[in-house]
Amino acid sequence: MRAVATIAGAGLIALLLYDFFVTYLLPRRVKRDPRIARGIYGRLWIPWRALGRRLHGSMGDTLMGFFGPLGLLALLVVIGAGLVAGFALLHWGLRTDLVRGGPTAFGDDVYYSAGAFISASEDLRAGDGWAKALTILEAGSGLAVLFIVIGYLPALYQAFSTREVAVSQLDARAGSPPDAALFLARSVRHGGWPALDGFMERWETWSAELMETHLAYPILCWFRSQHVNQNWLAAMVCVMDACAFTIAAAPEGEAESARPTFAIGRHAMADLAYTLRVKPRDAPDRLDRETLTRMRDQVAAEGVVVADDDELYDRLAEMRSMYEPYAHALANHLELALPVWWAPDRQEENWRRTAWRPTRGAPLP
Repeated sequence: MRAVATIAGAGLIALLLYDFFVTYLLPRRVKRDPRIARGIYGRLWIPWRALGRRLHGSMGDTLMGFFGPLGLLALLVVIGAGLVAGFALLHWGLRTDLVRGGPTAFGDDVYYSAGAFISASEDLRAGDGWAKALTILEAGSGLAVLFIVIGYLPALYQAFSTREVAVSQLDARAGSPPDAALFLARSVRHGGWPALDGFMERWETWSAELMETHLAYPILCWFRSQHVNQNWLAAMVCVMDACAFTIAAAPEGEAESARPTFAIGRHAMADLAYTLRVKPRDAPDRLDRETLTRMRDQVAAEGVVVADDDELYDRLAEMRSMYEPYAHALANHLELALPVWWAPDRQEENWRRTAWRPTRGAPLP
């Protein structure tokens, strides 16, 4: 029995340290992810999301926004508790000598292991070579976990900050929540289709950075934006909609930056859906012909050449099929709202409002 406990303890420690290494240190491949972390996030998110859905308005979004930070804490608790249990099994299995002036039981092994992990044990001490070796190994593991997490958090929040800067920048161009028609109309107003190039190039970089950081730190997918009417997925889908419309509607050779931006955005959504284990799904059509006609008229009113409706609709249908199933799957799983293609009324813009004056200001020139 003690031999089984020794093997189980060693295996548990090895598994947890490997998962911790993959989660916090290893640049992650799409098909290699930490199973323990994914299991914890997945199992906790289902009841958390169900509770958030029962709350109305910003209360539900606020509750869901707590999941990202709390998920990180839950993972650390599980890893720490697992390591304590693993070392306690080793102490019990190897019959290590813990000196306290009397016999010790398995409960004392757990207590001593917890103290060694946080370097706080006083009334028990190691009395033989095995006990001393395990104490040193466990104390080193505890310190490594602590310092690695301390270094991990700044990188995580830097990635979150970089993501949210771009989301906030989109507000003045596309409203909040964003829509592609408003984004395109404002972007081509001064300079036509080529005026989109500079902005699309920046979003190509942003999409690539988002893919890299959210694959390395999947917990970022659950971190919400500061405003309830904004989220990173809506921003990405809005830009993807604008790219698809530009590729389908603009004359050949103009706004060529839309093509690589579309490609990297689609790549990011497909990889993130795979990482979160959500399958592409069909959903209600986001763009009908009537909406497309109104959107086309709004963009064409800015003085640019736009393809005819029939040709445009067929091209867009093909391009939308490349990314919308992933967008719907991610939105349903993460409980994030997707943007519309065209809004009949001008979208609310956060820059017009403050907590003291929640009314809308003058139109953007």
